[in-house]
Amino acid sequence: MVEIPVLVGVTGGIASGKSTVCKTLAGMGCVVFEADKAAKDMQLEEPEVIAGIKRLFGEAVYSEDTAGNLVLNRKVVAERVFREPGIRKQVNELIHPKVFMAFQDAVDRARQNRVKVLVKEAAILLEAGGDKGLDFIVVVVSDLEKRIVRAMKKGMGGREEIMSRINAQWPQKMLIERADFVIENNGTVEELECRARELYRQILQKAGLR
Repeated sequence: MVEIPVLVGVTGGIASGKSTVCKTLAGMGCVVFEADKAAKDMQLEEPEVIAGIKRLFGEAVYSEDTAGNLVLNRKVVAERVFREPGIRKQVNELIHPKVFMAFQDAVDRARQNRVKVLVKEAAILLEAGGDKGLDFIVVVVSDLEKRIVRAMKKGMGGREEIMSRINAQWPQKMLIERADFVIENNGTVEELECRARELYRQILQKAGLR
């Protein structure tokens, strides 16, 4: 029997459907730690991270809105991160150790609250070594064309820009090789939600919790 909380990593390429899977798992009672959201928040709240971003991208990458709140030009950051592997590596080295520490805090809280399953949702979970200490890895996969269309509908850019982002991530084949569970998302949202609910049952079963 796996000690609770059972730690589950959910990952997948851009527009694969991992957020829908995590939302469904949350509805089943799981606590979800959004690593990408934590990283974004740190870029506006953590002095050390802000200083590092300014060092890599220049002071002008930050500005203030009318209310005096810090604003990051994420478009400029994204363009260079996906275009330049060296910059991407430096950004990851700056942020990911802090995200890992934030996740450990989430684990401690989940343990205190007797949470059964804690999910770590991250786009580059495996690439960044964020799978360390997790009990199970879930990879959400989808056909390339479907992912491109979904990403365009989300306003993530044109086809060329989206393809450059996809190419900057590990290919699905590599992710699948590291997965304990693979969820295919080439149908409807309802079908994906159904697969996510079945995944939850399988996780509990494998962990010896049912």
